[in-house]
Amino acid sequence: MSYTVYDCSSVAQRAAGLKHAARAVAADACVVMPTDTVYGIAANAFSARGVATLLAAKGRSRAMPPPVLIAHAGVLDGLADEVSEDARALARAFWPGGLTLIFHSHPSLGWDLGETHGTVALRVPDDEVAQALLIETGPLAVSSANRTGHPAALTAQSAADMLGESVELYLDDG
Repeated sequence: MSYTVYDCSSVAQRAAGLKHAARAVAADACVVMPTDTVYGIAANAFSARGVATLLAAKGRSRAMPPPVLIAHAGVLDGLADEVSEDARALARAFWPGGLTLIFHSHPSLGWDLGETHGTVALRVPDDEVAQALLIETGPLAVSSANRTGHPAALTAQSAADMLGESVELYLDDG
């Protein structure tokens, strides 16, 4: 298996990369995407196989479940149970951005993010490519694009150096 790198500074490559990434995520594969902090390895949050692939690529156990990135706060009530007014105020003030909020997972969801003990960590990233991908795919389980114990990837190339072919494609946004 090999992987593909898309240069998201090119409008055509960005569009092709987002389409390929959406197909890959739907097929339970992992992709690397930029976020507003570091590059992240992403999988369909509702796919146990996708999340397991993400954890295996990182060399991480189920005891360290990934957070879930969402496109906007409007999906909060569908994923989290009993969202307080304080949490809503924090989301309004700091999303999109680096704030991660931890909630009890909505009981109707059948996802398997690992050993979450009924919780889910949610965040809305402040990155244009990440936002575009999340709009295409829906919620993504995302963790830093590195092997556990190594520095987080600040470039798509450093992510590829660590994760290689365990990821189907890399969205390189500089």
